[in-house]
Amino acid sequence: MKIAAKIISVILVIALVACSKVPITGRKQMLLIPESELMSMSLTQYQQFLTENPPVADNVEATKQVRRVGGRIANAVERYLKDNGQSKLIKNYRWEFNLVNQNIVNAWAMPGGKVVVYQGLLPVAKTDEGLAVVMGHEIAHAVARHGNERMSQGILAAAGGVALAVYMREKPSETQALFLAAYGVGTGVGIMAFGRNQESEADKLGMIFMSMAGYQPSEAIPFWDRMNAASGGTSVPEFLSTHPHYDTRVERIKEWLPTAETYYTPYQQ
Repeated sequence: MKIAAKIISVILVIALVACSKVPITGRKQMLLIPESELMSMSLTQYQQFLTENPPVADNVEATKQVRRVGGRIANAVERYLKDNGQSKLIKNYRWEFNLVNQNIVNAWAMPGGKVVVYQGLLPVAKTDEGLAVVMGHEIAHAVARHGNERMSQGILAAAGGVALAVYMREKPSETQALFLAAYGVGTGVGIMAFGRNQESEADKLGMIFMSMAGYQPSEAIPFWDRMNAASGGTSVPEFLSTHPHYDTRVERIKEWLPTAETYYTPYQQ
């Protein structure tokens, strides 16, 4: 039985690596966890997070800003995926954008389109365009299924030859911890935080997504200038803790800018 489980696991990995690709970049991925499982975990953890961290009221201007920017990017992503026959990637998404009153420079997005921005990010973002850089980046993580990828790597390392379903059933606490770490939920970034390659991919996709939504992708450079300045104090902003070095990031953004600009569509209300 153990040998059979190992064989099944290996076959599953090979099959998924062969057929799973990130939209636009086309990078192949190893995705072991069914999206239905992730959606269920996402909804549970998102609701629990909001219970413990009540969102800022709907009528507050900052909340309106987060929802305005997030909604524009989400709509643009939906249009693009539909036009390119990839709507299944977000088939079960129900977008939600919330602002929480914590002085942390951070944001994250879960499967299903559950997005949280922390109040501490807004002074660094400054404008809708600056906020679009971050929200495009986080939405890109979700659409590119980076969390599934990181969880798959973690579970594969932890479970060894144990079948995926068995591990998730018998190790619920460990699975939950992997989920929270993979999506950067909370005030600490664990070992499962997105890798540098995924962060760079989210930068590129995020610039394209914000451009589709009518935000100038060139605004990514002054935004990261401000983020770099914010990291000059006694502690590194959480959002930067697993991200590429500033110089490397800006150099790559400049390289990607001409491509991102080809997706630019002026926003029409």
